[in-house]
Amino acid sequence: MAFQVPDSSAAKTAPEQPTRVRYWVVVFAVALAVITYIDRICLGFAAPFMRDALHLSQVQMGMAFSAFGWAYAAFEIPGGFLGDWIGPRRVLMRIVMWWSVFTAVTGRAWSFASLATSQFLFGMGEAGCFPNLTKAFTTWLPERERVKAQGIMWLSARWGGAFTPLLVWLVMQWVGWRNSFAVFGCLGITWAILFFLWYRDDPLRNPKLNQAERDLLRESSKLASGHGDVPWGKFVASRQVWLLCWQYFCLSYGWYFYITWLPTYLKEARHLAFTSSTALLNALPLFCGGLGNPAAVWLMGRLMRITHDVGSTRRIVAYLGFAGAAGFLAFSTTVHNPLLAMISIGLASFCNDLVMPGSWGAAMDVGGKHAGTLSGAMNTCGNVGGAMCPLVIGFILDRTHKNWDLTFYISAAIYLLGIVCWRFLDPVTPLEAES
Repeated sequence: MAFQVPDSSAAKTAPEQPTRVRYWVVVFAVALAVITYIDRICLGFAAPFMRDALHLSQVQMGMAFSAFGWAYAAFEIPGGFLGDWIGPRRVLMRIVMWWSVFTAVTGRAWSFASLATSQFLFGMGEAGCFPNLTKAFTTWLPERERVKAQGIMWLSARWGGAFTPLLVWLVMQWVGWRNSFAVFGCLGITWAILFFLWYRDDPLRNPKLNQAERDLLRESSKLASGHGDVPWGKFVASRQVWLLCWQYFCLSYGWYFYITWLPTYLKEARHLAFTSSTALLNALPLFCGGLGNPAAVWLMGRLMRITHDVGSTRRIVAYLGFAGAAGFLAFSTTVHNPLLAMISIGLASFCNDLVMPGSWGAAMDVGGKHAGTLSGAMNTCGNVGGAMCPLVIGFILDRTHKNWDLTFYISAAIYLLGIVCWRFLDPVTPLEAES
């Protein structure tokens, strides 16, 4: 009986499957996104205790919240530019260490001035976070995977924030509100060390990638080299850039309420004491917002089969998001039951986050090799809105004897302006290709 020698030529010619080393950048981004929201929301949840301990008025508390937002806005573009110029590896390691230290320092505040200063310095550090993560996605992921990665990251960010109130409440029971800031500051320092040891600005420098994954990332890796030659004049003259920035202002203004004044709203407007149940109600808007990100990615995928156009698809989802956020937020003012009101606010947050993946996807597509700088500019404008929101709310509450409904109507009106921005926005054409 003759034996036939197996033909190994098929195995030799079979295409090699890419390894999945690139997905570790998503894992690191998810972890950092969670940490950023834990650090931010810790202050909002601790605000009622801090007001009592430091004898702060509502206006002063609003100004302390706003100090973070103004610093965050002011240093977004420099943080994104540094990521484009010298790479996210060194920039992220430094800024995460910086803001983690000032997270811990916040717990030692003894006056309004010390609290506002620590929040300003905290905001300076955190400003470069998401532009640099966007830059990392641009160089480490092929184009077809970038928007999905943004959706996963923002889902994680929102859910990290959603469960923070319960986590903060438990930690405060254990170590007190002051020491809870130090506990959360340690998380960022640990992340910074691990990220610096693993990450490389050019993905092709990672030896664990096989040849197939190298071929997959070869085009995007060309964006990894330093790009200090930002076309500032083209940025300023571009309608795309301005509309992208202003729509993010409209998106962020209303959203900042969830991470600043929400615990106070539940206590003073809904007359709920601070318990584990109240902490879960605080979590609802961010939990729903997290769901909005994968829902947007899924919806855009389905709409693409109908429109066959990325720009039109992103525009439709943005319309739905802004309109829904405005409607549900305004509707919550007519509801007397606290749980039903929070469900309505949670749906507003869900609609808010329908806009997120499309916004950041547009920043990557339009920005190209300058994605870090452009996303920094977009987030700057967003955080100007974020800085204004708690400040405006503080003044309204002080001057109108706590008219919470008015603050919601203003946020809803600003959401509707976001639809106007998207009507005229081209969210796909690269800036370098503009005529």
